[in-house]
Amino acid sequence: VCNISAWNYPFLVGVNVFVPALLAGNAVMYKPSEYSTLTGLEIEKLLIEAGVPENVFHIAVGGKETGEMLLQLPFDGYFFTGSYKTGRLIYEKVASKMVPCQCEMGGKDPLYVTDDIADLKNVAAATADGAFYNNGQSCCAVERIYVHERVYDQYIEEFVKEVRSWKTGLPTEAGVYIGPLSRKEQLSVLESQVKDAIQKGGMVLTGGKRMDRDGFYFEPTVVKNVSHQMSLMNDESFGPVIGIMKVKNDEEAIQLMQDTEYGLTASVYSNSKERAENILHQVNAGTGYWNCCDRVSAAVPWSGRKHSGFGATLSHAGLRAFTRPKAYHLRSA
Repeated sequence: VCNISAWNYPFLVGVNVFVPALLAGNAVMYKPSEYSTLTGLEIEKLLIEAGVPENVFHIAVGGKETGEMLLQLPFDGYFFTGSYKTGRLIYEKVASKMVPCQCEMGGKDPLYVTDDIADLKNVAAATADGAFYNNGQSCCAVERIYVHERVYDQYIEEFVKEVRSWKTGLPTEAGVYIGPLSRKEQLSVLESQVKDAIQKGGMVLTGGKRMDRDGFYFEPTVVKNVSHQMSLMNDESFGPVIGIMKVKNDEEAIQLMQDTEYGLTASVYSNSKERAENILHQVNAGTGYWNCCDRVSAAVPWSGRKHSGFGATLSHAGLRAFTRPKAYHLRSA
């Protein structure tokens, strides 16, 4: 099994693949992202210390060239976590091998706040955390928010208040919620999205620019008056920015939540489970959340739709992904 992994959760993202692969009886070639090489080397060290034979788990160190070399080798399966662009490239290059190729890629995950929510303050705090946890550097982070017009103004007020309360600084400092981004290149992506939103009528309520300090810091940013003509509401941000859009009813929310090339997760906050499930059933996403967001559980499958990928990790489905059935017809002499 070849596992090409991502940098944003360099331990957990890999564990979701190589642990079930090993449990299912496979050998693994693990390539961590070139941005998290040291974590990859430590994983190899710990697995060997735990008793995994050295010839069963190997690590491939390097960037694009190393990845391309792995695609030429005769593996029995390829399992990738990362961007849609790279995942599509891998899928196309290994197609002729006729072996399993599973891709978990990005998301533009929507969240809808209905008008029957009683405690908007707590909902605003919870959903802000869903959007900005780990600096928004999560494939399942909330990337766009839709709010029923009856509660929109109050929700915006509480959401901005929560974001402004956070402390920014080094992750090693006490009380810090927002730290630096992992990659310098992402600062330009976020700047471009905010600029595009402003040019098309968006209003920045807080943040909106790089921070004037050492490191790859970007202010936690909230934008209202957004639309689907903006990059902020269409393209993956992977950083501490969020657009919040007013909707008239559930039907408009569903239409907008579905208006995407991605399909990883979708969230609904409502006092009614029936109402939330009715909405989530109509959204083409691998995971649906009711009154929660941005979380992964080992007990249920993790999968995507459309540009968010295909196949599944975690749960029984995640183990089956690393097995191939073989039938025996036996007859005694």
